[in-house]
Amino acid sequence: MKATILARADAFEPLDIPLFLDKVPAGFPSPASDYTEKTLDLNELCIKKPAATYFVRAQGESMIEAGIFHDDVLVVDRSLTARHGDIVIAEFNGELTVKKLELKPRIRLVPMNANHAPIPIPEGSELEIFGVVTTVIHRLRKP
Repeated sequence: MKATILARADAFEPLDIPLFLDKVPAGFPSPASDYTEKTLDLNELCIKKPAATYFVRAQGESMIEAGIFHDDVLVVDRSLTARHGDIVIAEFNGELTVKKLELKPRIRLVPMNANHAPIPIPEGSELEIFGVVTTVIHRLRKP
């Protein structure tokens, strides 16, 4: 799965949207409340460090088991140190990709789709991490 950078996160103005106090059950439906708890700025929810955050659009199907689909928008934080199991934007052999990072027992970039093979990173190879994916914005209804 490749990635295309969309924009830096600090380029957007706050946008306050109503946040309802009640949670919506994923099982049996219940009536919604007529009042809101507060407003919610999606920048505040998805972005902790705006100067270190950027958006990128996913391409391909190698991460579908992680809930990342073609054309999803990924929120990526460059200030985070990538840990074992993080979803990262990485460059290996001149190609940018989004994959799960495995550090043990050996370094690999692992797709989250059984139809794709992990990418082993041989010792001494150059692997550059361009940030940790913190949020996925997934459209359910196509325009």
